[in-house]
Amino acid sequence: MKNRLNILITGGSGFAGKHLIQHFSKDHRVFAPGHKELDLLNEKAVDNFFKTHKIDVVIHTALVGGSRAEEAEESALSKNIRIFFNIIRNKKYFKKMINCGSGAEYDKRFPIVEVKEENFGKKIPVDEYGLSKFVFSEYIENAKEDIVSLRIFALFGPGEDYRYRFISNAICRNLFGLSITMRQDVYFDYVNIKDFVKVVDYFVHHKTKYKIYNFGTGKRINIKTIAQKINKIADHKSKIIIKKRGLNNEYTCSNQRLLKEIKGFKFMDFDTSLEELYDWYKENKNLIKKEAI
Repeated sequence: MKNRLNILITGGSGFAGKHLIQHFSKDHRVFAPGHKELDLLNEKAVDNFFKTHKIDVVIHTALVGGSRAEEAEESALSKNIRIFFNIIRNKKYFKKMINCGSGAEYDKRFPIVEVKEENFGKKIPVDEYGLSKFVFSEYIENAKEDIVSLRIFALFGPGEDYRYRFISNAICRNLFGLSITMRQDVYFDYVNIKDFVKVVDYFVHHKTKYKIYNFGTGKRINIKTIAQKINKIADHKSKIIIKKRGLNNEYTCSNQRLLKEIKGFKFMDFDTSLEELYDWYKENKNLIKKEAI
């Protein structure tokens, strides 16, 4: 029986946040205030929250500028840093923090291929989102507090933004008899959101050897192949359109540090995960707005 913890999950309205809330609410008391309840950019509001709530663990998923809908967010760097350090400055009020980092910390201007944690810092990202995550890792790596960061590469699953996230968008387009389109083929390391939740759960309940861990399956797959797999699952075979020839910058990582930490952990089979997600969208087709895809 796990000890009941008070867990603060920031970014609870987001894709990852919603799944984390659902998981941890079963055995723990979860606080997931929305923006109107707690403005993370307001230092006094954040201070007051920690002073009036006994928090054991903070799971920090809140971000600005991480989605394609926010790519033009010019103040992402400033806002993300302010949010992060508004929480950190209250470190005496909580015991542990788990930060959601990003593969973008390795600088997406260049191919990121099976990158290891030791490669961090060889290139510095120039985009505001990637740079803000880079700054957090610099702090976390040297922090005395119990803070761990997962450098996430590509998550997928029910509830992600199907307007912009490739796998969900491709499935939705197929269900409506549309072509599956992509700007350019590219290799990613996709992880089922269920596996992400399991790993975060481990980090909540265990002391880890390192401060930073890449989070990926260690297996790459290109999105053209994913489109072809969707066609094999589906009744309708969508036309696959690739607008630009060649491959875009790869975005994959080595996960050996993570697998050594969580001995025996096995990621879900990609094909099984894809079929599950396809079935979920098929059953919830009424939630999809055709004009949005």
